[in-house]
Amino acid sequence: MRAAQNSSLISPCLSIAPMIDWTDRHCRYFHRQLSPNALVYTEMITTGAVLHGDLEKLLGFADAEHPIALQLGGSEPEDLAKSAQMGEEWGYDEINLNCGCPSERVQKGSFGACLMREPQLVADCVKAMQDTVSIPVTVKCRIGIDNSEEYSFLEKFVDTIAATGCKKFIIHARKAWLKGLSPKENREIPPLRYDIAARIKETHPDLTIILNGGITNLDQLPEIMPQFDGIMIGREAYQNPWFLAELDHKLFGTPLPDHFEIIKRMTSYIEERRANAGMPIHSTTRHMLGLFNGMRGAKHWRQTLGGQAHAATSAEQLFKDAISQLNQS
Repeated sequence: MRAAQNSSLISPCLSIAPMIDWTDRHCRYFHRQLSPNALVYTEMITTGAVLHGDLEKLLGFADAEHPIALQLGGSEPEDLAKSAQMGEEWGYDEINLNCGCPSERVQKGSFGACLMREPQLVADCVKAMQDTVSIPVTVKCRIGIDNSEEYSFLEKFVDTIAATGCKKFIIHARKAWLKGLSPKENREIPPLRYDIAARIKETHPDLTIILNGGITNLDQLPEIMPQFDGIMIGREAYQNPWFLAELDHKLFGTPLPDHFEIIKRMTSYIEERRANAGMPIHSTTRHMLGLFNGMRGAKHWRQTLGGQAHAATSAEQLFKDAISQLNQS
């Protein structure tokens, strides 16, 4: 059993969203090189996968990833409690329940955003997990679903779960439309309503409220940060990873890292994982395509990594080739 970090030492200021197919252990390790202080989240992992799947593949992570939260998908209190207990045994610092994913596949499993219709069930799930683990249990949700009322719907949901003792809510400040919109459209079409999430914090000052959705540049921070306890960054962190370094520098005063030092560390990581676990090089390099976004030569960097990683036999040589293309641009 690994030891989790002291949860009181985990800053709520900055976190990286759970993103299916993206925030695997290799992505999280890469993001940690850019942001020493962010709380990183796993992809959503269903209770069925945790209870019956390959735990090393599903739950394994490097010590360097701390602080790290396990996000679970499920709606059965007993299964969630067992899965949360396993997450704590594997060393996670927080267990998070997904009440925000709108995909039809997730809805068919009766979890994700559709759980917002049943706040008492969510409360029962959270309580079951709290009774099983000693680390924090938190909830990620939307501001509402479909034609729900603007504020009262969210307030009832938060109040019901907070009554269990849950203190932390990550609120994606868009509604989720359960029919008619794809997951991608649900991230873009419903309007952002920071005011609704901010009102929850204003009326519940004892809760930790993290804002998620639409945060893409540093200029937004002076308006957002005074209203919330922290921010969660999603797609922007993945597509423009240097933004994480800039956020860490802005929020925590950490020095900006060196691009090439990051590449050096990632080379060591890839070679170690290849030697010990047989990991393909592209499993990690696919997450690094955006490292030089906005800089001269970024397109050539992406093309080299994207085009050559599957056939590459040496991470060091692959990165040398990509850097040479970067320098020649």
